[in-house]
Amino acid sequence: SRRTCVDPSILPTGCPSIVSRSQWGAQRSQCGTNLKTQRPNVIIHHTAGGSCNSLTTCSRVLKGIQSYHRNTLGWCDIGYNFLIGEDGRVYEGRGWSKMGAHAKNWNSLSLGISFMGTFTNKAPRAAALSAARSLIQCAVKRNVLRTSYTLKGHRNVRPTACPGNALYNIISRWPQFRA
Repeated sequence: SRRTCVDPSILPTGCPSIVSRSQWGAQRSQCGTNLKTQRPNVIIHHTAGGSCNSLTTCSRVLKGIQSYHRNTLGWCDIGYNFLIGEDGRVYEGRGWSKMGAHAKNWNSLSLGISFMGTFTNKAPRAAALSAARSLIQCAVKRNVLRTSYTLKGHRNVRPTACPGNALYNIISRWPQFRA
């Protein structure tokens, strides 16, 4: 008999499985702002730190990012809605409904997705890129993003090198990208 190959990380809804905050050991969020409308933009970032390639190492990286965002920057939680590991997993940051703190003046208008690592000279692994694209399509299906959303790199809305040249060169070729 013929076997079909099914990616176990993609759920029947077409959405990727998402590692929850409790699964990666997040501190309790202090954020309160819920967004109830569809967002018109996705903004892609990189954390510009170490990358990770397993649930264990990604959880450690996430805890460090959350600690930095809360304790050093004084934010109510980790700034991104979701983060992507080199292991191809999607990790919940602020999640679907909370306003992020990832791009000043754009937070209420966007879903912030950050790749964990530095992607200036090297691109994220194919599994991570695939996870991000799947997450974006899931956001459209869940009515979090408009069907006609615009994809931007962080550098398109703020003076920064983020999300790194190698990652930026990839996302700038994705269909909904607009500088």
